[in-house]
Amino acid sequence: MALSPFLIDVEQRVLDDLHTRLDRTRWVQDLGDGGWSYGASIPYMKELVTYWRDRFDWRAQETALNRFANFRATLKDGIGIHFIHERGRGPNPLPIVLTHGFPDSVARFAKIIPMLTDPARYGADPGDSFDVIAPSLPGYVFSDRPHSDGSVLRVGDRWHELMTQLGYHRYVAYGGDWGSTITELLARDHGKYVVAIHLTDVPFFHSFQKPDDPSHAERKYLDSISTFQQREGAYAFVQGSQPQVAGVGLNDSPAGLATWIVEKFRRWSDCDGDVERRFTKDELLTNVMLYWVTETISSSFLPYYDVTQAGALTWIGQKLKEWKGTTTVPAAFALFPKDLSSPPREWAERFFNVQRWTEMTSGGHFAALEEPESLVRDIREFFRGFRSAGAR
Repeated sequence: MALSPFLIDVEQRVLDDLHTRLDRTRWVQDLGDGGWSYGASIPYMKELVTYWRDRFDWRAQETALNRFANFRATLKDGIGIHFIHERGRGPNPLPIVLTHGFPDSVARFAKIIPMLTDPARYGADPGDSFDVIAPSLPGYVFSDRPHSDGSVLRVGDRWHELMTQLGYHRYVAYGGDWGSTITELLARDHGKYVVAIHLTDVPFFHSFQKPDDPSHAERKYLDSISTFQQREGAYAFVQGSQPQVAGVGLNDSPAGLATWIVEKFRRWSDCDGDVERRFTKDELLTNVMLYWVTETISSSFLPYYDVTQAGALTWIGQKLKEWKGTTTVPAAFALFPKDLSSPPREWAERFFNVQRWTEMTSGGHFAALEEPESLVRDIREFFRGFRSAGAR
């Protein structure tokens, strides 16, 4: 595996072009009263774009991201992966791989990485420190686009290759959104190496195969998934069936890209309709910028395309892997009330060896940004019992 340090350094011409595009934004007519009922608040997006053009300091955000140890690795199949690798400050750091989802990036973990690597700095036990590895998904920001379709189902293999090449042969894993799917597959296919996993949701694809004997709570949950698909799932259908149709426009218009992404941060977070109750303008725009400067919004849709377009043979192959793989890897779940769905424990127990189940009192889909202290506390407490098994 070829490995090299990586510095985030966007060319000035890219920033100059962005400023010109922001200055020439052609806004649509507001169809409502300025609110979000039609999907986006035009007055708010105008305010955000004005801030982006006149006050947002990308270089400051770039410097902040570069304070982490960034690397690029070329894996054996030739794909280049960007990742953060921060060493723990404690007597015996436990290696953990963190996996993000959509529509975010490794910037999702900016608040929790220091808490995980240096717990003593935050008043916690230094014995709970972690070596943190946080890769960018293939096709996202600074990682290469996958070479073929169906790649999301193989990301777990790539993460395992990365971890072992870094010298970690026993490790733990955490994920949310696509990260939960990838973490599940990582544990399933590499259970001899993955000591335990921590998730913030039950991977969505399990709802595709409804059981014959659902409990009342499971039936209610599955009904809520169907309702979500009907009312709010249009983005996933577009990204999964026609990724380049939306991708062309979003890659060309920074205002359009910001609207597509920020709407989801508002709708999927515990913000009571006010997105800035949970995220600052700088946090929102830093995440948007990572897609903009790398021109990866279209390729970030590929996991949706992979799952939507997967045929019967693909799912049969995944089922065979499930039968051959392990379901014994200990799993913990931290459920945040304003996430996209609220599965009952018995649903998770159909697919996982659930050993910890925490229902949080606040927070949403972006837990690492919304409720970093609560999430990190749950991660520390769960993995504390597996530290002796997680040596290199």
